[in-house]
Amino acid sequence: MSALRATRQILQTIAGRGWRSHSSKPAQNLATGKPGAGFSFELTDEQKEFQATARKFAAEEIIPVAAQYDKSGEYPVPLIKRAWELGLMNSHIPESCGGLGLGCFEACLITEELAYGCTGVQTAIEANSLGEMPVIIAGNEHQQKKYLGRMTEEPLMCAYCVTEPGAGSDVAGVKTKAEKKGDEYIINGQKMWITNGGKANWYFLLARTDPDPKAPASKAFTGFIVEADSPGIQIGRKEMNMGQRCSDTRGIVFEDVRVPKENVLIAEGAGFKIAMGAFDKTRPPVAAGAVGLARRALDEATRYALERKTFGKAIVEHQAVSFLLAEMAMKVELARMAYQRAAWEVDIGRRNTYYASIAKAFAGDIANQVATDAVQIFGGNGFNTEYPVEKLMRDAKIYQIYEGTAQIQRMIIAREHVGKFKA
Repeated sequence: MSALRATRQILQTIAGRGWRSHSSKPAQNLATGKPGAGFSFELTDEQKEFQATARKFAAEEIIPVAAQYDKSGEYPVPLIKRAWELGLMNSHIPESCGGLGLGCFEACLITEELAYGCTGVQTAIEANSLGEMPVIIAGNEHQQKKYLGRMTEEPLMCAYCVTEPGAGSDVAGVKTKAEKKGDEYIINGQKMWITNGGKANWYFLLARTDPDPKAPASKAFTGFIVEADSPGIQIGRKEMNMGQRCSDTRGIVFEDVRVPKENVLIAEGAGFKIAMGAFDKTRPPVAAGAVGLARRALDEATRYALERKTFGKAIVEHQAVSFLLAEMAMKVELARMAYQRAAWEVDIGRRNTYYASIAKAFAGDIANQVATDAVQIFGGNGFNTEYPVEKLMRDAKIYQIYEGTAQIQRMIIAREHVGKFKA
């Protein structure tokens, strides 16, 4: 344990040097070290350090137990604690709240490596960032120190409570209501498919505060921070999903839950904008997770193709297989560039909605395509649970669904694209 604490301190020291992202400083000429060389694909030494730490953790601690957690559906508490101790969790939390204050680019590098090990574990860890992001972008100093600060003191979880049984992609259809009474709000409603729902210490909750059904979404909803142990909260059963089974996904019922007015983010009516703004920051890491899965599928398929023989030679020597691997490799590389561009836009302070949706949609699709192709290369073995690729294929599907479906991403991309011509 002391060694892990030491590692965490080292990573915090690295973060404390003032770096945020390779994109937050002028590009460095690799030959001369002088600014002005333009766009660079080279990672900084600090970024390589985080990437290497996450890669080692995934290889040595996640991969050996991933299949076991997939079968049992057990929440990976030991792995989450280790990730927290290594500084691989809650990377977005500002230094003012005791966090590392890393950029989106660094978060994506870490996420890709964790997802390579197991996307169920990665989703459990990354869901913290989604829950925290509304507080990071909209919380006042008191809210940030209280709720983000505690995440740096011990390995706690939080959750993003927006989706409902009848409101997933249609966030404006949220029915959960919050009624103001004196200095409190009384919340009633039901949320569904909440990642970390049964493990969270606190929630970001979106609820309707304007009872007028015709009120625009931009004014009808309010964002709240809700303590998970508040009276009136009922946690549903853990859902057994097709993939990412060790991730904790549940429904949550709120019945006359009292929330103090100081737990409102910004003000009444600002919730929808906050909830959607969080996605711009969290969709690049989700895309990075999809890339991590796809890269793992490619690696597994390549190793198998080098070992498996048919017609007197390794199957990798058959053009049908080698071309399939080439297509998989192209998709992985391009999806990585997409999430890195989206993260880069965040870290230089620009609105990245267009690039975030491109990255999320493309990476989610290629994760499914590459995992499916990996199963094909394994043949009958790929359809068997004794081999790793069937799990990858099951795990991949959710990337086309959560944090905005593949279809919603295309709606956003089309809106942003066409908007450029209308401006």
